[in-house]
Amino acid sequence: MRLALPFAAAAAALLAASPLVAQEAPCGGDFASFKDGLAAEAPSHGVSADTASRFLAGVRQDPAVLKADRAQGVFQMPFVDFSRRLISQGRIDRGRTNAQKYDSVFNEIEAKYGVSRGVLLAFWAFETDYGAVQGDFNTVNALATLAHDCRRPELFRPQIFAAMKLYESGDIDPARTTGAWAGEIGMVQMLPEDILENGVDGDGDGHVSLKTSAPDALMSGGKMLQSLGWRAGEPWLQEVTLPDTLDWSQTGLETEKPAADWAALGVAPREGTLADLPASLLLPQGRKGPAFLAYPNYRVYFEWNQSFVYVTTAAYFATRLEGAPVFNAGNPDPGLPDAQMKALQQKLVNRGFDVGEIDGILGAKTRAAIRAEQARLGLPADGWPTVELLNAL
Repeated sequence: MRLALPFAAAAAALLAASPLVAQEAPCGGDFASFKDGLAAEAPSHGVSADTASRFLAGVRQDPAVLKADRAQGVFQMPFVDFSRRLISQGRIDRGRTNAQKYDSVFNEIEAKYGVSRGVLLAFWAFETDYGAVQGDFNTVNALATLAHDCRRPELFRPQIFAAMKLYESGDIDPARTTGAWAGEIGMVQMLPEDILENGVDGDGDGHVSLKTSAPDALMSGGKMLQSLGWRAGEPWLQEVTLPDTLDWSQTGLETEKPAADWAALGVAPREGTLADLPASLLLPQGRKGPAFLAYPNYRVYFEWNQSFVYVTTAAYFATRLEGAPVFNAGNPDPGLPDAQMKALQQKLVNRGFDVGEIDGILGAKTRAAIRAEQARLGLPADGWPTVELLNAL
């Protein structure tokens, strides 16, 4: 099940289009002319004109891709609801079964790349339900549609040329390869550039087959996470309990303290001991909801997906798969419905805050702005939007 762009797409979004790309294959306009521009540009990426011509011959726009790109409202759900929707006992049981089935593969991943098995199992579960639901969008059509669309062409255009190289090696068939709406392929949903750079032949058959080979997909995902900065042997997320007297304005990803400093403030692990690492204190639904310490590895998740709710849920699920208990949901205040959330974001923008797009989604920028205004107004600065805050603004 695909919910948003994976780490590959998030990382690719940091790339700016070169002047050559902007000149030869601009977004928008006539699609046939757009394809001609891609063909003309292909040799500059090391792809022959003949390969590009054959690759692009049957490519067409897919309106369903654009519809999916515009409809990611699931990320408006609060963390508790979202996590309960994604994490079922069946998914936990299948995760543990797969952990045993591919035990030797996970051992090799942990030895080579330092990525704990729960992390990859959680992504495998959320991205494709352990390979069962990989998407039925034509991959090349999806990439071309999104590169032609002017919302994020700099993200998707490079993927087309990477896909051409995979086509040359026999690992993509423009007519038959399918995957997610955003062009990701396989069990852990990787984009073509990242398959080229981090694809691993985990089963030794001479090909990187992310759609049909779990060892290939898992090994490739582990290598990708290592390349993004995953630190071997370190935790990523830990549930904690908090004192009522905590300074709530210190919570959020913007503040990082040594775990010992958090302990001195009364932050305690629900299980085990705190790691000797810097950490941020996360309150996904404010001071009355669940609480977690996020260690450096947690930030690597944002290279996979940039939704705070998705990232925190995936990180938490990884801990569950490795034995952590169900989180204490607490009794958080009700959140704001879509219209009120957008109204709150607009009020924050009017006060000079950058919240990104006014989309009703409680992202990191909106949370930081809420904390600042809560502190200014003398409210508990826990980053959780409430009717009280909306009315006060």
